[in-house]
Amino acid sequence: MATKEFERRNVFDEIAESWYRLRHWSRFKPELEEMAARWHAGRLLNIGCAHGPDFLPFKDNFELYGVDNSVEMLRMATKYSCKFNFHADLIVADAVDLPFRDGCFDCVIAVASYHHIHGKNNRVRAFQEMRRVLKPGAEFFLTVWNRWQSRFWFKGKEVVVPWKTNAGEYDRYHYLYNYCEIEKLLKASGLNVIKSYAEFGYSSPVKYFSRNICVLGSAGYSVS
Repeated sequence: MATKEFERRNVFDEIAESWYRLRHWSRFKPELEEMAARWHAGRLLNIGCAHGPDFLPFKDNFELYGVDNSVEMLRMATKYSCKFNFHADLIVADAVDLPFRDGCFDCVIAVASYHHIHGKNNRVRAFQEMRRVLKPGAEFFLTVWNRWQSRFWFKGKEVVVPWKTNAGEYDRYHYLYNYCEIEKLLKASGLNVIKSYAEFGYSSPVKYFSRNICVLGSAGYSVS
């Protein structure tokens, strides 16, 4: 595990600057705007915040916190927050061990974060950590890549996806979920699933082949 985490952290440190340039805007802007309108205000944690674009819909009415295990991504997030005139408390930390007390957040977002976690036990632990830091009944929104999107039909559940920069090509680990699996893991971690759905840009009425799985849920009162 330590080796995998070190490798993953180094990859995102290496690609942080190009990620900042090429992924300057959130791909989930409408979904996150919907969450900002639904939640109104409060203390919000962004797990795996990267360079920070997912903060934007929440910047005016929320107290913002972000964690990422890449120091360079957080350096880019500081730059991003200055550019768009908002403040977020940014902490180097991993999703499997969040440095916050129990029940201290009103809401959590985690965009494209949990599919980078290696190992089932660590994925479950990360979901349990999210539940722990949420107030009882507080809501979360997360996205992960879908195993059944067309480009992964003939590949396994664990894939490596390259990111190219001027300095070279870097491999990013992804664990691919399906709708049933992500819901089952969340429920086993003491979280309630309000709904799971495809990203808004997906046009088919059959959600099971979407590129991304979006989940809106809430913290339960006890781990089942």
